[in-house]
Amino acid sequence: MTTPDNDEFDPKAFLAKVGAGKTILEFRKNQHVFEQGDVADTVFYIQRGRVKLTVLSEQGKEAVVAILEPGQFFGEGCMNGHRLRISTTTAMEECVITAITKSAMVAAIHDQPKFSELFMAYLLTRNSRIEEDLIDQLFNSSERRLARLLLLLANFGKEGSPQPINPNISQATLAEMIGTTRSRVSHFMNKFRKLGLISYNGHIEVHSSLLSAVLHEKPLLKERD
Repeated sequence: MTTPDNDEFDPKAFLAKVGAGKTILEFRKNQHVFEQGDVADTVFYIQRGRVKLTVLSEQGKEAVVAILEPGQFFGEGCMNGHRLRISTTTAMEECVITAITKSAMVAAIHDQPKFSELFMAYLLTRNSRIEEDLIDQLFNSSERRLARLLLLLANFGKEGSPQPINPNISQATLAEMIGTTRSRVSHFMNKFRKLGLISYNGHIEVHSSLLSAVLHEKPLLKERD
């Protein structure tokens, strides 16, 4: 039996199947994938659903630091020597997630260039997002931070049409992600809706006019807290 040519290797198909060191898991809404302080020895890949990543301070304050979507990895800190989880991940809806042991990840990265490219692309994209988030927190008002977050959640700038934002993402979650209060988010959301930048219909639809407002720094987004 001949071994398939490496050019035929499909990293997403590889991640979608049970195999050596790989398990397909299903999670209910609000179920933890792992919790802060758990042993870190597995990387996860989202096939379906969204996952919320939160951290808890020593003072007991919880903050949402990311919302992860299908096609994204998480828990990769174990590849960098982290023995314990530094965050908690929670399913925001019913999720299908591939769990890959650290040894299986190392083997796939070493043996399959296409898988390595997929994982590296994810790491580079996430690193850029972290840098952008830091700049956003340092220099932009909470109104502009909210506008940028809505654009990101709607997948503006990616292939295909912008997507409606999942109704499971509450205003309280949005507030935690941009570092402000829920009442401020509610105020800005109502403002965006009145200006025709977004609309509500059971979910949030983000219009291209919001992107234009952010890119051109129109006055409506220049207010400071």
